Amino acid sequence: MSLPEKAFPVSWDQFHRDARALAWRLSGVNGEWKAMVCITRGGLVPAAVISRELGIRLIETVCVASYHDYSEQGELRVLKEVNPALLENDGEGVLIVDDLTDTGKTAAIVRAMMPRAHFATIYAKPKGRPLVDTFVTEVSQDTWIYFPWDMGFSYQKPISEKERG
Repeated sequence: MSLPEKAFPVSWDQFHRDARALAWRLSGVNGEWKAMVCITRGGLVPAAVISRELGIRLIETVCVASYHDYSEQGELRVLKEVNPALLENDGEGVLIVDDLTDTGKTAAIVRAMMPRAHFATIYAKPKGRPLVDTFVTEVSQDTWIYFPWDMGFSYQKPISEKERG
């Protein structure tokens, strides 16, 4: 696996702060969300934080497999659909949550299921950003975000040493 040009490691503390910041932004968007749909697997962790902060009790998942390895996005497959009751009125009053929108391909599939739902992610890249209603941080398209659940604790070389070889 070749490493991306730009790496953006996110600690558990930072991710929790960013998820709470997203909840804060969402608190002024809708009077009361009727449900939350999180995109698995990345949306599970922010969904837990946001549902607590906003008092959302009805949480559903939509399961879309997209990253087949950690360097390239493979073919998208919907492994589990959303409960049909949440699709009424094109998802109006539903909050969709994911950790990241990258190319926008996953977002487009879920957005097509619920076009009137509110789509929120913690991080957004330029290609996926037009599909997202609310996000916290935009990163460049060539940046790879290393989420805390994908990392272990180990020594990291200083940037100056990495550049030398």
